[in-house]
Amino acid sequence: MFGAHLQFAGCCASLTSFVIDDDKFENQLEDMMEIASVALATVEIAAAKLSGVKLASLLSFISGAAVMLGFSNLVGSKQSQHVYELRMYHVNEAKMDALVARFGDHTDAIFKRHNMKSIGYWVPEDTRYSQNLFVYILEHPSSEEARKNWAAFQADPEWQNVKADSEINGALANHIDSYLMDPTSFSGLK
Repeated sequence: MFGAHLQFAGCCASLTSFVIDDDKFENQLEDMMEIASVALATVEIAAAKLSGVKLASLLSFISGAAVMLGFSNLVGSKQSQHVYELRMYHVNEAKMDALVARFGDHTDAIFKRHNMKSIGYWVPEDTRYSQNLFVYILEHPSSEEARKNWAAFQADPEWQNVKADSEINGALANHIDSYLMDPTSFSGLK
């Protein structure tokens, strides 16, 4: 019985050693293994009192559940690895179609080359704003990377040509609002 318990603990340690290198997560893993050890000892005692249930089967089930719970807690505790950027373009009169075309035909592809992942692009349904507000969200690895990404994007020769060509008859937007955002703990995006 005690050998199965040690085997389970060793299995947990070997499974996580190649997945997690960070000291913080290793400490959390040690705490989870200690909790799992206490839980398994309690289950061993309870299982001994249960009739008709094979102890090995019960321990196998509990061990699997403990491993899954431990990994889900470990993954759930991990902080966001991304920062999101909300951008709102206040579009000049009669320029919405040209701006949407520029993003669809060129800008999105250039973003991808500069490690800027597009989450989505929107135009409001409300007719008061549908022709003068263009909204999109980008994902960056970090705030620092966002600044680097934008600098590289602005310096990109293709982008400079696309922007110049699309604004021959005037700027497409008169103002751009930009907000770097971190997801909340309950956000669907992390």
